Amino acid sequence: MIMIRITFLAFLSLFSGILFAQTNELTTVILVRHAEKGFDEAGDPDLTEEGTNRAIELKRILHNQHFDAIYSTPFKRTRQTVAPLAAVKNLEVLDYNPFKMDEVMDIINSAKGKTILFSGHSNTTPVIINKIIGSEEYKSMSESDYDNIYIVTFSTIGQAKVIELEYGAHSEITD
Repeated sequence: MIMIRITFLAFLSLFSGILFAQTNELTTVILVRHAEKGFDEAGDPDLTEEGTNRAIELKRILHNQHFDAIYSTPFKRTRQTVAPLAAVKNLEVLDYNPFKMDEVMDIINSAKGKTILFSGHSNTTPVIINKIIGSEEYKSMSESDYDNIYIVTFSTIGQAKVIELEYGAHSEITD
């Protein structure tokens, strides 16, 4: 009788563990700031040669990663940063509005269990990370900071793990 109870409890534990794993799917959001930009009086510059090289490096380091979607703000510099990766993944770069954080969070919440990438800006990328982790840990980046990549993994908003890495040539931080 004791053996039957132990077997039943082991089965129940295993079964509830499987159910728990299925209901707590991990979502991965990868965030980058756009690569080095040129100057444009209209305010929508292309990437510089250095920025183009960084975009190619982003493709190189992430080409083996599965992505369900790639998002960018509607500016040339953010789109050009992820374009090489999107091309190799055969994905369309989708626009998002970084100033409508409710819409950004809707995108993230609808990607439960998936992996998505956001290409943003020095002042908006940290805001998205903070929304996911549920605290104000990340501040605006320096205007000369282009080499950070943030990998945010979570099953529930507010309970996330963030891995910070650098890619490409080291950015000189001048601030």
